[in-house]
Amino acid sequence: MTEHIIHYEGRDYDLVPSTGRVICSGRGYALHHLEDCTHLEGGAQETWRFYDDPDGLTWRRLIDSAPSADRQSRREFAAKAGLLNGQGAPITSTCESCLLKPISGTRILPLDEAFAQFDRTSVADRVAQAKDDIERTQRDFPRDGWTSMPLERYALGVDDYKNAFCYRLEFGTRAIANITGGSARKHLIFLQKKDKTWYHDAAYSNEQAAWAAVRQGFVDAFDAVEAGNLQVVDEIDALRSGASVAAKACYVYFPHRLLPIFGKDHVHHFIRLLSDHDPKHLGRFAAIELLKKITDDTGLFTGWHTLEIARFLYWWSDPRQGFSMVKISPGKEGVHWEECLAGGYICVGWDEIGDLTAFTSEEEFMDTFRVVYANVYGNQSKMTAKARELWRLTQLKPGDRVIANRGTHEVLGLGTVTDPGYIWNDERAEQRHTVTVDWDTSYAQTLPEPEKRWGMVTVADVPQRLWRVILSNDRTAPEIEPTTMPVPITIEDPYLTKLADALERKGQAVLYGPPGTGKTYTSLRFAVWWLSTRLGHGLSPADTDYGSTEFRATLDRLATRQGRAAAYLTQVTFHPAYGYEDFIEGFRPVDDGAAGLRLSLVDGVFKRICQTAEQDPGNPYLLLIDEINRGDMPKIFGELITLLERDKRGLALILPQSGQEFRVPQNVYVLGTMNTADRSIRLLDSALRRRFSFVELLPDTSVLEGFHVGKVHLADLLRELNLRVLRELGRERQIGHSFFLTGGSPINDETVLGAVIRDEILPLLQEYAYDDFSMLARFLGADIVDVVGHRLHDLNDDELLDALYAELQVDASQR
Repeated sequence: MTEHIIHYEGRDYDLVPSTGRVICSGRGYALHHLEDCTHLEGGAQETWRFYDDPDGLTWRRLIDSAPSADRQSRREFAAKAGLLNGQGAPITSTCESCLLKPISGTRILPLDEAFAQFDRTSVADRVAQAKDDIERTQRDFPRDGWTSMPLERYALGVDDYKNAFCYRLEFGTRAIANITGGSARKHLIFLQKKDKTWYHDAAYSNEQAAWAAVRQGFVDAFDAVEAGNLQVVDEIDALRSGASVAAKACYVYFPHRLLPIFGKDHVHHFIRLLSDHDPKHLGRFAAIELLKKITDDTGLFTGWHTLEIARFLYWWSDPRQGFSMVKISPGKEGVHWEECLAGGYICVGWDEIGDLTAFTSEEEFMDTFRVVYANVYGNQSKMTAKARELWRLTQLKPGDRVIANRGTHEVLGLGTVTDPGYIWNDERAEQRHTVTVDWDTSYAQTLPEPEKRWGMVTVADVPQRLWRVILSNDRTAPEIEPTTMPVPITIEDPYLTKLADALERKGQAVLYGPPGTGKTYTSLRFAVWWLSTRLGHGLSPADTDYGSTEFRATLDRLATRQGRAAAYLTQVTFHPAYGYEDFIEGFRPVDDGAAGLRLSLVDGVFKRICQTAEQDPGNPYLLLIDEINRGDMPKIFGELITLLERDKRGLALILPQSGQEFRVPQNVYVLGTMNTADRSIRLLDSALRRRFSFVELLPDTSVLEGFHVGKVHLADLLRELNLRVLRELGRERQIGHSFFLTGGSPINDETVLGAVIRDEILPLLQEYAYDDFSMLARFLGADIVDVVGHRLHDLNDDELLDALYAELQVDASQR
């Protein structure tokens, strides 16, 4: 049977053509083309419903009726069309096994082909909302009123902040484009809630002087855009550090002069996709102006609103990779779940803190949280962890996923965050912090194993491992197929994204942190995710599930040379004996058969990578260097240290031994890992520090939340221990969470925990303290450390656990 490639919502699918009728099972919500589909097995065939499909396009009419996330509109369409399952419920999706099958990797359609497939009606509601937002903002903040606008009418942090222009731009016009998140500094001037002082550029003597300059900057920007000279805005000094806010403000008043795409990386992505221009040297507004010209020159979008053009571009090739996934408990034991399901949101408590949008920064919020809840949580570390749970709500964006849970076993539903996202809902009697969500209860299930940390946290990121379990488990309705989340998918990971940004910016980065924080683990997960994505390979959740069979297979595939001198992924470990000849080139003994050994000039690993990458400029080549600080880096890199710089990539130098020309291509990337307990980044060669980005990885107690060994709560144990280490030795000498993991799971055995404390934690702390056992006693307590005898007291496992509990949990909570 011939299959056809269908591009839909940014993904490619194989279409299995209709046989002239379509099928819906007795209880499922998906449309099927084949009777032998495995997703139809297990249900009685007499409960299936068959529908005539003479033109073979019923599937197309269904998916065109509404975006996949808009389940309600799909239901309404199916009900009118009579597409019902055996129980009379409307169907809302297509089967991923016998109708539209996801293809590994993403193929970017040619522009004209994508244009022909795009359904303008699918974005009509959002465009209409955005137009209303524009009209309302122009009415409430007329352009001719800017010359006399008072600061209080503009700024966040004032008493009437919800009626300020900045609040409207960030939170009240998200249908246009979302600029939420990050620091309030993007608004250039705002009132800081914690001390009622104004933040502004230090070049101005006070807030009024700063406001006069910022206000005039906006007036000048509006004049420039109206005149069709957007690039002029790049030269307005007062707006330089608020480019995204300035761009959105200009769009609100002149929506036909530019596209509602304001992020620099996104603008550059679309320029490169649509043309041969290299925008990297353009200012923000010059690039925005160029993108508008390019789309106009295509001749395709005549009569389209710029809002529609932007939606089309994101549908065609979304530069955003993956989404975040969090679990949020709707009250203790899910008491508010029915309200959340009916209202289309998720809710949490901590109401005493008030509306999170009132805070101009995370730092300001954290300071307030510590004051409000000073007497609620036992120690500073736990209070900080709880504050971050709540603040996480403000970071969720449309498209992110939310799992609603009850206790440690039950998934109540799985949903997609929709606009506007976070809302402080005054109409609720309690749990007023809400996030708007489109729920899908077909994922409701009982997990095969409890997620113990769910019993200790309200909001928590969901790892790839658990997402894989939720997708693969039998659900409460076993015939219901996944509908709104096609696989393969990529879940956003903050560390992976941060590493990607660092590598793109510099070309080389170092992941550094204390021992046991998972640097090698993170670097390998990053390599699999980043290389697979850039090479166009499909990623399933298992591909980044460290240690899984799929993960190892993907890693092996990336590390296979396939006839080349170097693979896409190369791993080395630096050590004191590692040298220039290993890395670049050098004379090595080579077996010359009967003639015996002879010295021959041999290419090193980095030279081979660069030569291979130069012949394959369209693909990335990544070198992972474990323990990068254990080698003599200036000696290993030699004269090539200069060529690592982004603007020196592609330049040639002559290697001193071979006399050959050598270049470092743009598509070669270097990622190292570094243990700060061995050597601080402050001690690295300054020339190397300037050429590498540095991304810190710190202990993560969240992976230990809810896990106990006897009475000892592992997360509290690690938190308190690290607080003591911080006070004495600083952040670089903390203890990593992986010391308390075995096989990727938290320790659950008294004997194992005792062995970890005796054989791993104590020797490491001993090294940190230079055998100062009085310092060790301050870390672990006098009941554990024998200061006089320079050893641990002779405690059995039960006694050791009792001492850990008394010292690091009970005693800590009473301070």
